[in-house]
Amino acid sequence: MLFTACAESNQSDSETFAERVEYAIALHGGAGVISRDIDPEIKQQYVDSLAEALELGRSMLADGADALDVVEQVVRLLEDNPLYNAGRGAVMTNAETFELDASIMDGRNLAAGAVAGVTTVKNPITLARHVMENSRHVLFAGEGAERFADGAGVERVEQSWFYTERRHQQLIRARERDEVTLDHDDSAQSMNPYQAIDDNKYGTVGVAVLDRNGNLAAGTSTGGMTNKRFGRVGDSPIVGAGTYANNKSCAISSTGTGEEFIRHAVAFQICAIMEYTGASLNEAARIVIHDKLQPGDGGIIGVSHTGEIAMIFNSRGMFRGAADSNGRFEVAIWDENEAEASR
Repeated sequence: MLFTACAESNQSDSETFAERVEYAIALHGGAGVISRDIDPEIKQQYVDSLAEALELGRSMLADGADALDVVEQVVRLLEDNPLYNAGRGAVMTNAETFELDASIMDGRNLAAGAVAGVTTVKNPITLARHVMENSRHVLFAGEGAERFADGAGVERVEQSWFYTERRHQQLIRARERDEVTLDHDDSAQSMNPYQAIDDNKYGTVGVAVLDRNGNLAAGTSTGGMTNKRFGRVGDSPIVGAGTYANNKSCAISSTGTGEEFIRHAVAFQICAIMEYTGASLNEAARIVIHDKLQPGDGGIIGVSHTGEIAMIFNSRGMFRGAADSNGRFEVAIWDENEAEASR
């Protein structure tokens, strides 16, 4: 078993990791009811894509890349992959449009940038970084975010770029049930091989990184909820809920019921527990995910200032991966103690 809970060690996490981890990365592709009976070919697609993203981040960190650059580039890769509900492959609103959210944060100085409800930006995580670095603000939404994008030089696309037929079918099913796709009921009969994943998983992508200089950063990107209305915004672009990074403690990206992650300030609360109590990252994450949230609400991935990695969730599964300078490289979907692929 490769996913060893660091909190179970007799030696403190700060002592264990500070001496031997020069860099670390964790990433996720969403959490929820992910059946172990999914088509093996589809499972392999997810495993391969997570490994590809993880290898990009690991290799950049090994070469000395800055944490922010790694977060942006790895999230961009996931945004461009139609398997995930972010960028291309995002879910559709009730109006059959796409409204995308993203945020990024720098643990060195608590600088952060976010966008919500953007409709023409190919890679929302890049626009979020522009907000952080080239404005006096943290969050732009809707038309304002689009106007900011006009002067940011980011790549723009037509709405058709984000479209996939599987997401259109997902919207049709949600309309038939007159609901947004947020329930984790896995009793629906599959109409296509992706349905059990699409209808029962919180779709978000996120990355947390510790670089060789000891700096932390995190980023999160999503298409939101299927059949959403009225400009709904979840936790992904909310600093402290979907994303948080502080060099004193940790970097976190969340995936789950956005409203609950906002109410509990999940990403910030984990980092605060670490800073104020001396708890390890895994200890703090378990307190928040398992004691504060309801079962099935989702999970987080995170990296601490010592290089400890946490991938904690209270849903049936979470697409995730982790790597560090000590040779760890693993991808997993279900149980916290099971790796689907490693080397």
